[in-house]
Amino acid sequence: MKSWISRPVPELPGSMPQLRLFDTALGDVVELEPRPEQSMYVCGITPYDATHMGHAASYVAFDLLNRAWRDSGTRVSYVQNVTDVDDPLLERATATGVDWRDLAQSQIDLFQTDMDALNVLAPNHYIGAVEAIPDIVPAIEQLIIDGLAYRVQGSDGEPDGDVYYDVETAGKRSDATDAWSLGDVSGLGEAEMLALFAERGGDPSRAGKRQALDPLLWRVARVGEPSWPGGTLGDGRPGWHIECTVIAQKYLPAPFTVQGGGSDLVFPHHEMGAGHAYSISGVPLARHYAHAGMVGLEGEKMSKSKGNLVLVSKLRAAGEEPAAIRLAILAHHYRSDWSWTDEAFAAAKDRLATWRDAVTKAPAGSAAAVVTAMRQELANDLNAPGAIAAIDHWAADAVGNDTAGSAQDGALLSDAINALLGVEI
Repeated sequence: MKSWISRPVPELPGSMPQLRLFDTALGDVVELEPRPEQSMYVCGITPYDATHMGHAASYVAFDLLNRAWRDSGTRVSYVQNVTDVDDPLLERATATGVDWRDLAQSQIDLFQTDMDALNVLAPNHYIGAVEAIPDIVPAIEQLIIDGLAYRVQGSDGEPDGDVYYDVETAGKRSDATDAWSLGDVSGLGEAEMLALFAERGGDPSRAGKRQALDPLLWRVARVGEPSWPGGTLGDGRPGWHIECTVIAQKYLPAPFTVQGGGSDLVFPHHEMGAGHAYSISGVPLARHYAHAGMVGLEGEKMSKSKGNLVLVSKLRAAGEEPAAIRLAILAHHYRSDWSWTDEAFAAAKDRLATWRDAVTKAPAGSAAAVVTAMRQELANDLNAPGAIAAIDHWAADAVGNDTAGSAQDGALLSDAINALLGVEI
């Protein structure tokens, strides 16, 4: 599947200091080991309601990491998937009377247009679940052979043959220090896991499962649902977690550097993906796990059921500038939960106007220190609000500057804000 095309990133003098990032699995900020090439997998959308502000905030967050690595002179290998077949997509297609393939493609196109508008650097590989099925099937077949997956008999009119991952057996399979066991990524207890599993697409009460938390690997074909050849599994379609695992293992090193996504993916998605990876390869999926916070609207949780999704495309259609939308997102630390408000968006638009004014009045010799401050803040767990504060302080002085501005300093600040924060001024 084709991705969007990244805009050019200005090159800056100097480079980013050693990066530190909060690792969800470790519960602490850690240094990311310097490597000639860093690698990142960020879970993509299920294409039926793109692109709401939660999506935007998550991809902008990991775009900061991508830009920080690149500013340090490091090559970055970035993979993102798109879950272009899944129950929520099929349900939305049925409810709206639209063919699921048409719905998926329209939302993928919209998402990519939004990402381009927000100046999010494109992944090196943008892979759909459907195109990954030929790689997913043999991975599941091997898990069955290894005794780490099993078939469930049908009940209540459902067919036989759905395949599930055996979390208990998988967690006991190895004594290695880097082996996976349930809870390693999320740190949650069983009661918390069960509640989230049911809430986030799991089926803990499915008859015939060995454990309530065993996740689906392969759903055999049902009448009226799309399906694909599954070899010895039979026709069907893959479960959610195995999709990302197989794609990541095909296109990235093992282990890759950072697994990213929204905080709602910590469990079960990233937890189970880590288990699948170790069971398939004997190697951890990722070295580090990082997660962006949730975004609400005016103090309420943003959700499809409430009809209060803030869509990037609707803001753009209303004439709002994508740079201001991105700047409104960056005003919040990527790990924080926050709410989109009209007041905060107005403040972002005012800030953008002030910065644009300031670069035309930049005092001579003022830019280098600001760029250094921006880098120090971003190297400290991607602290975009800290970087913004450094620019605000400089901009206040620049706007009050009575002398002729330095074109060289203004250009450097403009390039730095673009290169490091992705905001074009």
